[in-house]
Amino acid sequence: MSTLSTLYRGETNIDFRPLWRRSVPVSAALVVIALLSLLLIRGLNLSIDFEGGGVWEVPVPDTVTVADGRAAVPDLTDARFQLVKDSNGRDFLRVQSGTADIDRSAEIVVALAELGEVTGDDVSVSTVGPTWGSQITGKAVRALVLFFFAVAGYLAWRLEWRMAVGALVAVVHDLAVTAGVYSVFGFEVSPATVIALLTILGYSIYDTVVVYDKVLENQYSALGDGVGHTELVNRSMNQVLMRSINTTITTVLPVASMLIIGGFFLGGASLQDFALALFIGLILGTYSSIFLAAPVLAWLKEREPVTDETKRRQRRAAEAFGADDADDPEVIAAAVGATSGPRPRKKKKRR
Repeated sequence: MSTLSTLYRGETNIDFRPLWRRSVPVSAALVVIALLSLLLIRGLNLSIDFEGGGVWEVPVPDTVTVADGRAAVPDLTDARFQLVKDSNGRDFLRVQSGTADIDRSAEIVVALAELGEVTGDDVSVSTVGPTWGSQITGKAVRALVLFFFAVAGYLAWRLEWRMAVGALVAVVHDLAVTAGVYSVFGFEVSPATVIALLTILGYSIYDTVVVYDKVLENQYSALGDGVGHTELVNRSMNQVLMRSINTTITTVLPVASMLIIGGFFLGGASLQDFALALFIGLILGTYSSIFLAAPVLAWLKEREPVTDETKRRQRRAAEAFGADDADDPEVIAAAVGATSGPRPRKKKKRR
């Protein structure tokens, strides 16, 4: 119970530095894997809203397979066949094809109706032209670009340019890994997915700004005591850790319920697309704010020219501490922690 109360009061003393040395390479590896899957291996499973084309859905008996669907409607352009269920457990065959097959829609409806042993009125048809698909894709890309510029400008003005860089690194990581998850597992990317991505990018920025704001609050007093930037970020991370955990729990739980109940049990496809991207992005946003944005900021600030004097103070503290290697960062951190300590309280004057 004491550990939980310490965490709740923001008085934990976790040394994040060894964790950061492992998390940064792991994050880089995840981004590389995501880019390989996106650019070279699988790409994204884009919905017809982006690519254009048609989607036909027909109720079928439970004995019908995907192979039966392919045999019933041959010679489609880049067609994807999928068996899905609605909220009542009824089987449907979904066929998605390119824009070249839109003109064959009547023929496809007749073939699917025969396969499902239903009438043509029972076949659901949705078509999107190539011009509309390209417009939607262009708007999505412009929204992401404007988001990055707006965030970078605001953080550079409100905080520091180094913090803006660290936050953008975390955002790019979250976006790339989320897209990589969609690519590796073949999840469909719809307009609801793009809306969810913009939402989680905003959440990731918020969680990162909480950490950075605490760093700004602590930096003048901490650096005056001879504490380096890495130790400063480490201390600040401990102070806001509980806030990050609380924020994550209170946002992930309703999103998870929306994904499980609304998406899988109620059969809402758009709701499932939105909740899935939110769920993945919220987890990544919390991870990146702690294990990527924080060490990137520490790395950038340690290279500020103004830290030379601070480093000299730290080295003198380590030498006074009796350390053999006064340039070792861990020795310096131990020396600073031993020599600075808590400041004594002023005694109250008696009246």
